[in-house]
Amino acid sequence: MAPPDERFCPDCGLPLVPAGTPDARRGGRREIARRIKPQLAEGPLVRVAGAANQAEAEFIQALLLEAGVPSTVRRAAGFDVPDFLAAGPRDVLVAASGVDVARDVLLQSDLERVVARRPAGPSPARLALVLLAGLVLLALIAWAGTALR
Repeated sequence: MAPPDERFCPDCGLPLVPAGTPDARRGGRREIARRIKPQLAEGPLVRVAGAANQAEAEFIQALLLEAGVPSTVRRAAGFDVPDFLAAGPRDVLVAASGVDVARDVLLQSDLERVVARRPAGPSPARLALVLLAGLVLLALIAWAGTALR
């Protein structure tokens, strides 16, 4: 029997699921855990895909799991509102060691539009341009206000 803090079996390398959990008795988590390749579960989480909603994100997760890549889903930045429930964009994250495999799986599945090529959020150049345009507009309004007096 493995220590309780172990995630993988030291002998065979399969993911461990605590025997007392309800999912382990039904086989749900155990079946999912057996598909995971331990070498693809190491390192910090990295965004590899974006989904339009929860259902699409779970579909992407299932594709990744078939290749042995464990993943997790979170609400995209700016959409972390509980009222959205399953609506709103989601980010699909995998461990750093599984990024290449995950991207290959998504590209082979014709899901190129969801593969993350850049980080979420506005680019710094675009943000600077919008701020500069706002500053110019504010200066024009101030100048027009003083010219009319």
